[in-house]
Amino acid sequence: MATYLETLDFLFSLHRFGIKLGLEAITDILDRLDNPQHGYATLHVAGTNGKGSSSAMVAAILQASGYRVGLYTSPHLIDFRERIRVQGADISEEAVCGLIAQIRRTAHSLTALTFFEFTTALAFLHFRNEQVDIAVVEVGMGGRFDATNVLNPIGVLITGIGFDHEAYLGDSLQMIAQEKAGVIKQKAPVVLGPMPEDIIQIFETQARKWLAPYFRMGREFSLLETSATTFTYQGLRWTIPELQTNLLGRHQMVNATNALAVLETGVDDIFPVSQTAIRIGLQGVKWRGRLEVVNRNPLLIVDGAHNLAGAHVLFDFLHSQIHDGAGRKLILVVGMMRDKNLQGFLRVLLPLVDHLILTQPRMERAASVDELKHAVDREDMVPCLLADSWEAVCQAKEMANPSDVICVTGSLFLVGEVLNRLTQPGLGT
Repeated sequence: MATYLETLDFLFSLHRFGIKLGLEAITDILDRLDNPQHGYATLHVAGTNGKGSSSAMVAAILQASGYRVGLYTSPHLIDFRERIRVQGADISEEAVCGLIAQIRRTAHSLTALTFFEFTTALAFLHFRNEQVDIAVVEVGMGGRFDATNVLNPIGVLITGIGFDHEAYLGDSLQMIAQEKAGVIKQKAPVVLGPMPEDIIQIFETQARKWLAPYFRMGREFSLLETSATTFTYQGLRWTIPELQTNLLGRHQMVNATNALAVLETGVDDIFPVSQTAIRIGLQGVKWRGRLEVVNRNPLLIVDGAHNLAGAHVLFDFLHSQIHDGAGRKLILVVGMMRDKNLQGFLRVLLPLVDHLILTQPRMERAASVDELKHAVDREDMVPCLLADSWEAVCQAKEMANPSDVICVTGSLFLVGEVLNRLTQPGLGT
């Protein structure tokens, strides 16, 4: 059997097939594997931003309730195994090697599976082998033709809609919503996070078509803020006061509210959860790379924001941090993928920035530092260009006073590179 590194080399080589939206190949391989995804209950989570955090919260609460829980998310930050977890533990290297070998033996010789299709089949197989009670499955991209859209979930969460992956999903919010509405299934309750009225109508139409009850934030359930760090969840049956989440930012209260709504409406009759489990789950949840504080004095924050919605959330958080101390400067380290809205992303954040360092994740899709420089439209801002991401972070630390804030953002791939270096012996913060 191939080693773990050899198996990863094979998996990552599948990126040459690019992104292929469609269900034919994944349906074929899962049929050949006796449809492992039907061996346990599932929750399906879609949306532009907040999918991963909401999924992690749902999984943490269910686990705190005593259930055996699988969690499938993407992308990973440091190690591929992070994508597939049972009871909070990453899939083992041995399981990755064995299950990928099984999938390769089983696949039709004429069917070219993409990286994400292979990984999705791997996750579903692992969850069956581990005998999970329920799996929380995050959509990779879109919904209608995403490889995960072979599920018959007991509940669906659509966190919100924003611009991302326009080349595949469409260049309007309406087109993107139509794609994401494809995860709505026959009679499976649908939770809809905050979104414009014309967009929410697209989901309501699809839900009515499939006789799926739907629940809207601000109508059937709501978030009542009680302080900067606590909130009350108000649902159809549940009222849970003074909740806190372990994840930073007001947007995580929104994500938690969405998570609680899908538990209340789609899960509680089958997998009951207690208020105690909810509090334990929310306070213990971990989701790396999203407003993660990795150092203090100076404050070093990494955040995987990469689209306009993420930039606005990051702006709000950084604004609160900058105003927390007199004379506090913000040093922003940015690296992004070329297909993102570089100028729009930077335009949101630059009003806060004192020093800008542009860098480049080690990926073919990454924008060069020169491409990023051309996207900077603040005339008084002269960015520092350092293509090596670790060199960029080291430069930011040299520039910073103990009271300053350093933020590394623009791509989860960049965040993963930086976190990987920070965890290496001798290279810590």
